[in-house]
Amino acid sequence: MADLSITATDVVAGSSARTTTGTAGETITAGQPVYLDAATARYKRTLHTGSTTAVAVGIALHGAANGQPLTIQTGGALTLSAVMTAGEIYAVSANAGGICPCGDLGAGDYTTVLGVAASTSSLVMGIVVGGVAHG
Repeated sequence: MADLSITATDVVAGSSARTTTGTAGETITAGQPVYLDAATARYKRTLHTGSTTAVAVGIALHGAANGQPLTIQTGGALTLSAVMTAGEIYAVSANAGGICPCGDLGAGDYTTVLGVAASTSSLVMGIVVGGVAHG
């Protein structure tokens, strides 16, 4: 899979951003999709497994070490330094904390849509958890 190459310092919430805060449960980098670990009540990097406990809830807006405060964007426009294709749907990838085009997901991969690229640098977030593996 070809994950987006995101420069952490260029991840910026848009004016329509919806955010939440919490505590990192591991080292998180800006631009990584995260889930809330129910056992620890901390955010961790997610990947496209079939797990119902590791479902993406947003994208980290800044870096944080384990135990540090973390702000997560859950919806609205998000500027990423990555080069995206306008109109492309982006999803959680097989790599923990990665984002890839939906077309890169393969057989057995579970789809969690993160949003649609409004331009080459802006993602309109709208998380949709498919819960079903590709055939």
